[in-house]
Amino acid sequence: MTQAATRLDVVPQSGHAGAEIRGVDLTRELAEDEITTIREALLKWKVVFFRDQFLDHDQHLRFSSYFGKPTPAHPLFDSIPDPDHPTIYPIFRDRFKARIANSSGYDKVRWHADVTAAVNPPFASILRAETLPPYGGDTQWSNAVAAYNGLSAPVQRLADELRAVHRFTPGDGAKPTEDYLRRVERRPLVSEHPVVRVHPETGEKALYVNPGFTQYISGVSPHESRRLLGLFFEELGRPEYTVRFKWEPGSIAFWDNRSAVHLAPSDLVTEHDRRLYRITLEGDVPVGPDGRESVALEGEPFEAV
Repeated sequence: MTQAATRLDVVPQSGHAGAEIRGVDLTRELAEDEITTIREALLKWKVVFFRDQFLDHDQHLRFSSYFGKPTPAHPLFDSIPDPDHPTIYPIFRDRFKARIANSSGYDKVRWHADVTAAVNPPFASILRAETLPPYGGDTQWSNAVAAYNGLSAPVQRLADELRAVHRFTPGDGAKPTEDYLRRVERRPLVSEHPVVRVHPETGEKALYVNPGFTQYISGVSPHESRRLLGLFFEELGRPEYTVRFKWEPGSIAFWDNRSAVHLAPSDLVTEHDRRLYRITLEGDVPVGPDGRESVALEGEPFEAV
């Protein structure tokens, strides 16, 4: 890392989530104060964005490594076809067709945090755009701390006591492919997490459930679980807690997976190509307000390579 830094501008993009960081060139080595500024902005705004950063795979990996240890590309799916980059996960237009037989690829998207089926979900994800369609394809993020704070005090107290089970699933009404089922069977990941997670760096409480992975709340009836999760999911998706990002070639989104959920696009036109690359950083085991850690019900931790 270099010592002399340029001045960075942190420009908020909405009231609760998202800030664009300007005045930095991510293709070069970063100074310590630049890294500190980026991390502080990430903790405050939950997701930060960069424009016109045309990184190659090695530069993407170097930037990611300033903030944590890169994990394997994905617990179930393959990295880019390059043995030198096992931590880079491709997100391409037809990627989801290998998982869901009756899906066009993006019509089953739901709010989620990455890999919460693992007992130690990634701390953060860093997504880099290379090829994009001329329109459509925006991604949204929501501030899970704001969602928790938006609950009434009695509901917060209830949520503080609850735990929920997370696993990989294709979603309601979706028909998983045989390949998807084989991959899940080879590496099952099921974990019980607190419904409210205490952020290990800020001490903030975040609503730690998501429609993409959370199956049910432990210790309550199925009817109660559906109603409670419906309430929490609705709170996470409230527009005032969200930010919407329009991708351009060279754009990068860097989000805190402990305090934000995101929503992939569902408006992509199939004849246009879309290619992005993601790196996730090793996370710790979530802890609830009562001090209890998450528990792995099946599978091993998702650790760095």
